[in-house]
Parts: sequence; C-alpha cells; structure tokens
Amino acid sequence: MNNNLYLPSEWEKQSYIQLTWPHAGTDWAYMLPEVEECFLKLATEIASRQPLLLVAPEFPEKLNDFKYKDNLTFVQCNTNDTWARDHAFITMKDRHGDPQLFDFCFNGWGMKFAADKDNLINSKLFSKQILNGDYVNKRDFVLEGGSIESDGNDTLLTTSLCLLAPNRNDTKSRHEIEKYLKETFNLKQVLWLDYGFLAGDDTDSHVDTLARLCPDNTITYVKCLDNNDEHYSALLAMEKQLESFRTLDGKPYRLLPLPMPEAIYDENGERLPATYANFLIMNDAVLYPTYNQQENDLEAAKVLSSAFPGREIVGIDCRALIKQHGSLHCVTMQYPESVYKG
Repeated sequence: MNNNLYLPSEWEKQSYIQLTWPHAGTDWAYMLPEVEECFLKLATEIASRQPLLLVAPEFPEKLNDFKYKDNLTFVQCNTNDTWARDHAFITMKDRHGDPQLFDFCFNGWGMKFAADKDNLINSKLFSKQILNGDYVNKRDFVLEGGSIESDGNDTLLTTSLCLLAPNRNDTKSRHEIEKYLKETFNLKQVLWLDYGFLAGDDTDSHVDTLARLCPDNTITYVKCLDNNDEHYSALLAMEKQLESFRTLDGKPYRLLPLPMPEAIYDENGERLPATYANFLIMNDAVLYPTYNQQENDLEAAKVLSSAFPGREIVGIDCRALIKQHGSLHCVTMQYPESVYKG
C-alpha cells in the first residue's frame, strides 16, 4: 500500500458525479416516468454546476433536449439498477492528487438483489478511458460506498449492522474488517455506529442514511423526537454513541441533528426509509432530499446551511426514490477533481 494514499472527503474538490439511469429493465419499470422526472431534476442540478457521468444501457430519451449536454459524458453499459453510490468506484488519492480507482465487489447488499451487471460497470467505465487513475481490483471484499464516510483526514465512520451483516464479508470478524479498512484506506481510526436503522431500508443500515461526516469535525445525524416512533430508541442510542466519539485530537464532534421525516408508506402500508441524511455534497452546493413536508424540509435545509456555510442548499423531491428504498445520495457517486479527463 502506498502510504501517501488517502480516502478524500466528499467535500473536497470534485470532477464527475455519476448517475446510473433507471430503465424498463430495472425495478423502476412500474413507475418509470415518475422516477425519471426525479433523475432529470438531479441531472439538471448536477450538470449545471459540474461534469455529469451518465451510465445506462442506452441514452435516455428524457435527456435528448438536455440543456447541459456539454457537461455530460455518457457511457453505454448494461445495468441491473440505479444505485451508483454502491456499485461505483471508491476513489483514493495520493498527496500529489493522483487517483486510484478501487473496484470493490457489489453483491446487491448481501445477495438480496441481482447485481451481476452492476458489478461490471466499473471495469467497463475504465475500459472507455474516460477516467484518470489506476484501476485497483478489490473484488475480493464486499463494500458499498453508502456504508462508509471519510473525513479525508484518516477517520472513517461506518455501521456495524451493515459491515457485519450476513452475506457480505461474514467470514471476517469486526476486528479483521477494521484491520482491513485501516490498511486499505490508510486510516488511523474507524468509528463504528452500533445503533440506528430505518424501516424499509434494504442496506442493513448504511451510514449515509443515518449520520454524515461534514467539515470542521461536524457530524449531521437523524434525530427522532417522537417517543412513539419505532425508530426512537435506536436513534437515541445512536445519538448517545455519537456524543462519545472523539476526533484524532481527542475532541468531541460538533453534532447537528437533522429532523426525522414524518412517516411515509407505500401502497402496501410498508414504511419507506425517508431520511434527510442522504444528501450529496458538491463543489458549491449541497443537494438534499425533500419529502413534501414543508416544516421538516425547511428545517433540514437550515441544518445543512450550518454544516456547509457558503454552499447553496438545493432541495430535490425524492418521494419517488424512497419507493425503491433509497434516496438522493444513494443514486449518486462523486469523483475527486483529478479523475476528470474532459
């Protein structure tokens, strides 16, 4: 391992942001027009600000008259689904800025869903020679981008519920997984959240649905105020654990609570995993999910403005995305500045 390598934070300077577009061969088929409207809004907000990398089996008709085509790179590729956060490269950089593109195994969140095509997207992207950086094969380890948060300064935040879940790396102990993470990402500490979940979540509690690292030793996290809510006890325990975490300098983190959205249910009465923690940090903006809940949507924007002063806070209605049990951050993946070949 090159000891100069580190895992950048999401708020470091970026180049591409990847979207993997929904199509009739995905689980979105029954609601394709609705979810494509959400993706179109996302694509517009991204490509109006920085380069957009688009992956799909064919170029989406919705983008034929796209206003920002000059900022869009399209790669034709077969896909199972749309969760770029979990099937895309995880990019390391050395201190000179040179990237290494780590291709971990994606197995559909513990073999819950087919992922054979999604697991080949990275090698296809690399073969197109549109990304700067060395390809690094890490497919002997299952890891999804939504399961880890980096501060770019040798600390990783993750959840034990996900990384220790069955059908991922369950031949390894927590100690062995932590050792692997530290060696692979050149870390000095791994912060394990042992509490917190969202009803309807397929990921076994990805950290990006619960708590997020932010600049200046800040953590935003989901807080539930309703003691009758099924999440109340677990999220309270998560909050207590966050309060116990310390930076490498031994200082407590600045904690900023995000509101818990009011419960949203699907047509079968199953609760959907709505969360404001699933936001995307961009170079000059933060895109965050909204759920047509005016008071909560505005409160979440206020919290994010405090966490990211100087960045524009842009809400995108993600009620369509949670119908397939994810949200805004889940369908995007950022690449550091030096990866762009444009």
